[in-house]
Amino acid sequence: MQKIYLSHTPRRKAQQEFLRRIRLPRRVERVKTAGAAGRITAEALFARLSMPADHAAAMDGFAVQAESTFAATDQRPLRLAPGDGYAPVDTGEPLPPGFDAVIMVEDVQTLPGGEIEIIAPATPWQHVRPVGEDVVAGELLLPAFHRLRPQDLGVLLAGGSTEVAVLSRPKAVLIPTGTELVPPGEARPRGSVPDFNSTVIAAYLQEWGAQTVIYPIVPDDRKRLEKAAARAAEEGDLVIILAGSSAGREDYTVHIIEALGEVFVHGVSTKPGKPTLLGQIAGKPAVGLPGYPVSAYLSLEWFVRPLICRTLGQPEPAREELAVSLGRRVVSSLGSEEHIRMAVGYIDGRFVANPLERGAGMTMSLVRADGLLIIPPEAAGYEQGETARLELYRPRSELRNNLLAAGSHDLIVDLLATALRERATGLTLSSAHLGSMGGIAAIGNRQAHLAGVHLFDPESEAYNTPYIERLLPGGDLRLVNLAYRMQGWIVPPENPDGIESVAHLAAKKISFVNRQKGAGTRILFDYLLEQAGLSPADIYGYDREEHTHLGVAASVAAGSARAGLGILPAARAFGLGFVPLREERYDLLMNGSFYRSAAGKTVLGIIGDPVFQERVEAMGGYSMREAGKVMR
Repeated sequence: MQKIYLSHTPRRKAQQEFLRRIRLPRRVERVKTAGAAGRITAEALFARLSMPADHAAAMDGFAVQAESTFAATDQRPLRLAPGDGYAPVDTGEPLPPGFDAVIMVEDVQTLPGGEIEIIAPATPWQHVRPVGEDVVAGELLLPAFHRLRPQDLGVLLAGGSTEVAVLSRPKAVLIPTGTELVPPGEARPRGSVPDFNSTVIAAYLQEWGAQTVIYPIVPDDRKRLEKAAARAAEEGDLVIILAGSSAGREDYTVHIIEALGEVFVHGVSTKPGKPTLLGQIAGKPAVGLPGYPVSAYLSLEWFVRPLICRTLGQPEPAREELAVSLGRRVVSSLGSEEHIRMAVGYIDGRFVANPLERGAGMTMSLVRADGLLIIPPEAAGYEQGETARLELYRPRSELRNNLLAAGSHDLIVDLLATALRERATGLTLSSAHLGSMGGIAAIGNRQAHLAGVHLFDPESEAYNTPYIERLLPGGDLRLVNLAYRMQGWIVPPENPDGIESVAHLAAKKISFVNRQKGAGTRILFDYLLEQAGLSPADIYGYDREEHTHLGVAASVAAGSARAGLGILPAARAFGLGFVPLREERYDLLMNGSFYRSAAGKTVLGIIGDPVFQERVEAMGGYSMREAGKVMR
């Protein structure tokens, strides 16, 4: 029976309800202190021994009785005999009985016959570490519910504790579900999906302090899933079912939890993360996570992390917040709390942020994200240039050295980001794929450091400059060539449809995948249509859009399109065919202030490096013959 959502519960209300009704057991175990880093103390820990346990020499030298040296001066040096007058000691060595000071070896003159000569008196307990200077027996070393750090292990061992009582890690059992799933590394038949969510979720749980068990993949079979969930509740402290939490025909999670326990919440008013399910099985917390990766990871953080933190007596980690100026308008739907991944840079004395891909399945948006913009359910979004607050994934200090790239996507920009890190420049690079027109607007509004552009002007048949002069006249700008690249038809291997022109696309009704509005590739395609006397209505799939060349190639590789316009490396990445069409100029647009800055010079230095240029040309379809040349 298909199940609709039970609720559209606000996120915080759902969290409060779940935490109110559920608990994880708090158990104690003893572990070796040497391997206890990161564990949580289960009780207050006291020193069993003092450190040092004896009065000890703090320097290499000679132990003396201070009182016997008071008459020593540089005019009347004092001579001491071995045995009763002094005893040689090394750093850390217990002081021999009868001595209460140490004179450093460099302040002593050794004489024939074993005597030493000193020219200044010693003070009592000079250069001596008294008993318990570091740790005193009976002293409180660490409180309960303290996360053990490397330095904590040292003080425990110094205080005589070779074992320590810690809280046991709660055990989470993960059940990956879906007939389409295959284990990572195995062959992927058409329509299959590798199960990477289990690994990611297990890693998050381990980072927060839990131990994990991942069950074998369970296909979309209600009886098998129910059996696995019942076993998981017996074996673990927490049951997490991956996927199947929505309202589809084969989404069984809600039925399973209802049959074995109770559902508290089914459906949270967030984007992404809406089809989250919270309940219990046999008194154990049970969470049904959405199948889309971003939804799953965010839901896990919202509902499972606070549960683990509470069990381990730890405060939930709070991210640093940052006020930013938005480089683009961000629209949101009323009634749902939306979480948008953002790229952040520091431009002209202020932080600027651009939105990344918003889809719940866009795992790379989390990898690329510098921060998270949370739009409350009562808001419709933010306007361009408006100030908003982000939760940061990276420290503010790092983002001050983060360059923000906007505009057209190209793989060279990714190589540039890698080169910045490889050369330890202190700079990083985040990209937002806004299309060439969006990149020009970002530079004009000082909302990006650099923007990739490849805009063909039909009237002059020139690239980029006509658009910049028209859209940003008189500005202090620099247009620097990055590369010449070949645009062409991305098609199945060996071009089975014989595509050579837009006329072939139209005549044969070939399924096409386009680029987004404002992209240079889209503008080029529209020019080709006009030259051929065709309109968008003549192209099957004209309105279907991808934001990157790799996205176009992926669509062709998956068979959902038979052709797209893009670059050779994208076709090669998927083992596809490529029909060259025309060479275009791909430039970087930047403000003059950035061009003249130390960061700008670093970027230009990399672009002009023959090693970097060789790496680019090795991808195929590129010429770096004018790389670094100022075109405007």
